[in-house]
Amino acid sequence: MNRIFRNTIFYLLIFLVVIGVVSFFQGNNTKTEPLTYSKFISELEAGDVEEITIQPLRGVYEVKGKLTDYKEDELFVTHVLSDKALDRVDAAAQGKTNVKFVPAEETSGWVTFFTSIIPFVIIFILFFFLLNQAQGGGSRVMNFGKSKAKLYTEEKKKVRFKDVAGADEEKQELVEVVEFLKDPRKFAELGARIPKGVLLVGPPGTGKTLLARAAAGEAGVPFFSISGSDFVEMFVGVGASRVRDLFENAKKNAPCIIFIDEIDAVGRQRGAGLGGGHDEREQTLNQLLVEMDGFGGNEGIIMIAATNRPDILDPALLRPGRFDRQITVDRPDLKGREAVLEVHARNKPLDDSVNLKSIAARTPGFSGADLENLLNEAALVAARRDKKKVDMTDIDEATDRVIAGPAKKSRVISQKERKIVAYHEAGHTIIGVILDEADMVHKVTIVPRGQAGGYAVMLPKEDRYFMTKPELLDKITGLLGGRVAEDIVFGEVSTGASNDFQRATGIARRMVTEFGMSDKLGPLQFGQSQGQVFLGRDFNSEQNYSDAIAHEIDMEVQRFIKESYERAKKILTENRDKLELIAQTLLEIETLDAEQIKHLVDHGTLPERPAAGLDKKQEDVKVNILPKKDEEQTSEIHEDRKED
Repeated sequence: MNRIFRNTIFYLLIFLVVIGVVSFFQGNNTKTEPLTYSKFISELEAGDVEEITIQPLRGVYEVKGKLTDYKEDELFVTHVLSDKALDRVDAAAQGKTNVKFVPAEETSGWVTFFTSIIPFVIIFILFFFLLNQAQGGGSRVMNFGKSKAKLYTEEKKKVRFKDVAGADEEKQELVEVVEFLKDPRKFAELGARIPKGVLLVGPPGTGKTLLARAAAGEAGVPFFSISGSDFVEMFVGVGASRVRDLFENAKKNAPCIIFIDEIDAVGRQRGAGLGGGHDEREQTLNQLLVEMDGFGGNEGIIMIAATNRPDILDPALLRPGRFDRQITVDRPDLKGREAVLEVHARNKPLDDSVNLKSIAARTPGFSGADLENLLNEAALVAARRDKKKVDMTDIDEATDRVIAGPAKKSRVISQKERKIVAYHEAGHTIIGVILDEADMVHKVTIVPRGQAGGYAVMLPKEDRYFMTKPELLDKITGLLGGRVAEDIVFGEVSTGASNDFQRATGIARRMVTEFGMSDKLGPLQFGQSQGQVFLGRDFNSEQNYSDAIAHEIDMEVQRFIKESYERAKKILTENRDKLELIAQTLLEIETLDAEQIKHLVDHGTLPERPAAGLDKKQEDVKVNILPKKDEEQTSEIHEDRKED
C-alpha cells in the first residue's frame, strides 16, 4: 500500500510539472517589448497605436498595446505612474486608438505569496522524492559507496556438504572452518588460530562457489556473496568504500562468511603497469588488505574467495593472516564423477538401463558443471522423444551433443566424402585397437556433428595424472591414423585431418620443450611454460634459448611426427583387412560402439544383438563382411575412385 501511495504521488508530481511547463510556455508565447512613457505618448498622438489595455497593478498602471508596424504576436508594455499622466493618455487616444480598461485583480498578499513559491515547492518535493527512490530502490543510484553483497540468511534454502560430490578432500578442508563458527572455544582453549581466509582454486565448473555456500549452510551463519567486479565503478574511491561497507555489515552479522567470487578481478598483483600510474583497482585492493588483517579486528568473520587465476594475485593477499589456506578444487576422478552424477540424478527419473558408473567412465575430464549439463541434456532429449524416463540412448545422444554438437542429419554429403570419412575414422579405430598404450575406442561414427564430418571417441583405460613417453607416442600415432588411412586407401589426402595434426604437433612439441623426452636435447625445458590456460600467465612466452636450439627443437618435433606416421602406416598396412571391415561397416550403419568394434575385429561380424544406445537402423541391418583378398580390395577401391 505504501508503495502504491508513493507511486501515485510520484506520477501526480510529474503531471503538475508538465502542466506548469505547458502553461508557462503558452502564457509567454507573445513577445512584449518595453516602451518609454514619452515614446508611448508620441506614438499615441501620431496615431500609430492600434489599441491599448490599461490595468492597475500595485500602485501603477500597466499599459499594453500594439503599434501599427508590429507583427501579430508582438506587443509593447509601459507603465503610467499617476492619475494625471493617465488622463493625458486618455486625451491623446481620443478618436485615434481603442482604449480598454481592465479592473485590478483583488488578490490577497497570502495568495500572491503562495502562488510565487508553489513552483519551488514542487521542484523541491520532486527532487526529494527522486533522491529517496534512488536510495531505497534496487538501483541504489546515490549509494555508490555501499556494498553490493547479497546476504543469505537461515531463511534461505541451504546447501549442505551432502549436496557437494566428488570433492571429499576439499570438503574436509572446510570442515574446520565450519567447526570454528559452531564452537570457537574448542580451538581457543588449545591456542589455535582458525584460518582467516580460504582461497578456492580450480578450473571453471568444479564447484568452488558451491563449496563456499555449503560451508555457510553447515555453519548456519549469514553468508555474504559478492563478485570481484562489483567493487569496480566509474567513480574514484567507490571500490574502497564498498569494501569498508561490506566489512561493516559483516561485523554486524558476525559470525558470518564473506564469499568473493572471481577475486582476481580486484586482487590482481599491484605494480604490473597495466592500469596506469594511479589504478583505482589498486586502491580497492589496499583497502581489502587492511580490512582482512589491519589494526581493526574482524573476529568471527571468515573470508572465502574463488579464482581460476591464482598466479596473478598479489602476494600480500596470499600471505598467512589473510588467505592462510589454499584449496585446489580440481575436476573429479572416476569415483568423483559417479558421485556427482548421483547427486544430479536425484530429481530425474532414470530407466533401469542407466549405469552411472559407465557414464562416469566415458566422461574423463568433465567438471561437475559439465556432468550436470550432460544429465540435463539427456532429460531434454527424453522429453523431446515423449518418454517418461531417461534411458541410456538419451544419455548417449546427450553425450554426443555435449562433445561434438547436434547431429547434422540434413547435411548433404556425397558418397565420396562419406567414404573418406569412414576410412579416416576407421584408421583412428584400428590404431586404438592394436596399440596397447593407446586410448580405448569407445565409439566411432560418420554422422556429421558440429564442424566434424565424423569422429572417434577415444577414452583412457583409467584416469591418468601423468603419462609416459610410450603412451604419448601411441597417442600421436593414433591421431595420425586417420590421415594414414586416407593415404593408403585413396592415394591422396584431404583437409579433414587438420585438427589431428594440430593436436599431434602440440603433444610432440611439449615432449621436447617441457617434458625433456628428446634423446638428442636431453632433460631440459625450453621456453616459459604456460601450463593450464586457466592457471597460467598467458600474456607472452619467453624464448630462453638460441636460434640453433630452436632449429633442433623443430627437428626433434618433426622426427617424433614422422616416426609416428610411419608406425601408423605399418600398422594399418598389416591390418588392411580390419581397416576395410570397420570402414565398410561404418558406411552401412554409420555408428559403432566399443562392443561392436571388438566383435568385428575378433570375429569379422557384428554381434547378434546390437549394443545399448544404437538406433533402430542398426537393428534392421545384418552385416557379415569378410575380409577380401588384396587383389579384390585394390580393384574395388580403384573402381570407386573412378566412379567418384
